[in-house]
Amino acid sequence: MRLVRVGSAGGETPGVLVEDETFVDLSDVVGDFDEAFFGSGALATLDSVVAERVAEGRAEALAGRRFGAPIARPHQILCIGLNYSDHAAETGQAVPAEPILFTKAPNTLIGPDDDVLIPRGSQKTDWEVELGVVIGRHSSYLADEAEAEKSIAGYVLVNDVSERAWQIERGGQWSKGKSAPTFNPAGPYLVTPDEIGDVLDLDMTLDIDGVRRQDGSTSTMIFSPTFIVHYLSQFLALEPGDLINTGTPPGVGMGQSPQVYLKGGETMTLSITRLGTQTQRVIGDPTAVG
Repeated sequence: MRLVRVGSAGGETPGVLVEDETFVDLSDVVGDFDEAFFGSGALATLDSVVAERVAEGRAEALAGRRFGAPIARPHQILCIGLNYSDHAAETGQAVPAEPILFTKAPNTLIGPDDDVLIPRGSQKTDWEVELGVVIGRHSSYLADEAEAEKSIAGYVLVNDVSERAWQIERGGQWSKGKSAPTFNPAGPYLVTPDEIGDVLDLDMTLDIDGVRRQDGSTSTMIFSPTFIVHYLSQFLALEPGDLINTGTPPGVGMGQSPQVYLKGGETMTLSITRLGTQTQRVIGDPTAVG
């Protein structure tokens, strides 16, 4: 099942994509794809509702409507750093013994094709195609990875946009380099695990103005999604609807020689197998000089 939220920013309609250009509106039975929805277990009941509405001819054409992020603003966006062995190598850092955890402000979440804004004063805004994990139930002190698997509502394509100078050169924790407005495009849809297959065999790409920058695979993940969910649950409570960004493969701007960063005017195009495609325009800081 592919969950979508379509419509103007702040006025999205929840539904299920049944074909690439058709969706079933569920706004009369689902308030939103949020904590209340995932926590209620209602996701398991949607198949029959969608099938009935398709049979009744109630599927609607998308007709160019905007995709919002497929989940409402979560309580938490949790992120795992250096989780791909080949990305760790390109940054010259050792493979971590345990997942590196940082957080991202929940208000960074935007739709998959919304504009990404370079923040005021930024010189090192970077890109990161990532697999996102959406939590489907309250999860604390999970017993093992099998329990963690039951806690995953689905997967989503995300762009973990980053300001590297603020992340690395300004001291403290990474979050201030990750939390500028528009720094977490997500979507176009949330895909339930039954439609993913092997989550550790998904191709990932990111292009800048048609030039391939990232070309990787979830097969080089150091810590799998189920490992991450189980691990995090030992330290904090995961809530329904929370989003976990699980790391990026090589090819980020920081890893180029010489380094390359977004200036404004570029177009980013991202994709992950079975999770769709995103396209974002990069809008430069209007206060920048030169």
